[in-house]
Amino acid sequence: MRMKLIDYIKDAAARKVAIGHFNISNLEALHGIFNAARALNLPIMIGVSEGERDFVGVREAAALVKSLREQYNYPIFLNADHTYSFERVKEVVDAGYDEVIIDGSKLSLDENIALTKKCVEYARAKNPGMLVEGELGYIGTSSKVLDAIPEGVDLSPEALTKPEDAARFVKETGVDLLAPAVGNIHGMLRFSKDPRLDIARVKAIREAAGVPLVLHGGSGTVDEDFVSAIENGMAIVHINTEIRVAFKKGLQEGLAAMPDEVAPYKYLAQSVKEVEAVVSARLKLFNMMQ
Repeated sequence: MRMKLIDYIKDAAARKVAIGHFNISNLEALHGIFNAARALNLPIMIGVSEGERDFVGVREAAALVKSLREQYNYPIFLNADHTYSFERVKEVVDAGYDEVIIDGSKLSLDENIALTKKCVEYARAKNPGMLVEGELGYIGTSSKVLDAIPEGVDLSPEALTKPEDAARFVKETGVDLLAPAVGNIHGMLRFSKDPRLDIARVKAIREAAGVPLVLHGGSGTVDEDFVSAIENGMAIVHINTEIRVAFKKGLQEGLAAMPDEVAPYKYLAQSVKEVEAVVSARLKLFNMMQ
């Protein structure tokens, strides 16, 4: 592996493609994601939210990703997704993660800036190569299948991230990356595609902020919006709900095909395949592969 995470992000931004970021809760999902990335020879980011870290283990997740990176000399990176407090940011900085997202999107702008700046300063002091991402604009918190727009999410133009606020936020916090609200939501709608993205806003925020942007809540977004958002400044795209749905589908199929089997690695093999298929399709789209 020749480059650091920030180098891959900058390269993706320059080529107007995006790095795929996929969350895991277990080893099988990690294998499915990694298999897809290796087959396409593309860098990959693994995300673990606070809940996922509590399940997998903070340091265990770091060890798993590090082992794959070292064994295969491969650009696979670990991100502490949606972290809500300084204490939990400190935890992953100390554990040697490649990136952390401090999510103060439910706070006022001033409070968000203060919290994010504190986290950036700690990361710079303890783990200088680690990236810190800030979030500006509330898009919900749960990666699940939804019947309606998440409670508390306002998709009106007035409620989405404003370019001038993004510029101030980046300048005063020193973040490396910014996750804005541009019509995206966490989770995916059960009966329809997710709301359309405000591509003009993506472009304006990227120009004002001066740092690469990250699209959260990618699951359920139409392909056309992915392509346009990437072309206008989104250098990383997060997918989680689609991974969870694929894993569950594979598990159900595996159990149905082998009702008497008790060896998990046998009936979970279909989950790995389902996750791999979803990730492969998304990576091809994010990298404009036919």
